[in-house]
Amino acid sequence: MTDDLIDRLAGEVKPVRRGALALWLGLALVAGVVVSAIVMVMWQGPRSDLATAWTDPIFWTKFGYTLLIALGGFWAVERMARPGGSGRGAMLAILAVFIACGALAVAQMMTSPREEMRALIMGGTWDRCPLIILALSLPILAATLWVMRRMAPTNLPMAGLAAGLLAGGAGAWVYGFHCGEYGIPFLAIWYTLGIGLSAALGAIAGRWMLRW
Repeated sequence: MTDDLIDRLAGEVKPVRRGALALWLGLALVAGVVVSAIVMVMWQGPRSDLATAWTDPIFWTKFGYTLLIALGGFWAVERMARPGGSGRGAMLAILAVFIACGALAVAQMMTSPREEMRALIMGGTWDRCPLIILALSLPILAATLWVMRRMAPTNLPMAGLAAGLLAGGAGAWVYGFHCGEYGIPFLAIWYTLGIGLSAALGAIAGRWMLRW
């Protein structure tokens, strides 16, 4: 009886179109980023000098750092949403991005006057930056976890962590269009803390939201 039931269930399984997972994740990411951007504009507003910020290397450093983490998170989610999937390569890539940003932060501190150290590290928004990034990551995290529920991840906390890294990186990327801080140490510490909070929330949520 049990063997017959298994055979019937297996016979009803339809193959998933190649690339379907990446497509669904991409759509969820776009939807989440759009909601996050709307929230950012209505809540914080874009930076007043956005029209000229494109010529600032620090703007592009923030842009690239957060985007690379989001892409690494996307890679990890795409791998770990599958049964038995491993996001080891993606996690190592994200770690390399963290280390590279830290190295740039040290380099900026070593080449800047001592009196600028506090501004480079603390800026003027250190106390709210991580929490704003976490808030902006929530729509993206919710959309990503919703898609992952349709899949079959087996390591639920790590899958949730990957979703949180994707959401945190993307949320921080959105926040970069508001943030006027110019210190790479600020980026390495407070942006990373906000992304870490999103990752931790994803790991916790993944334990129960991704059960199947």
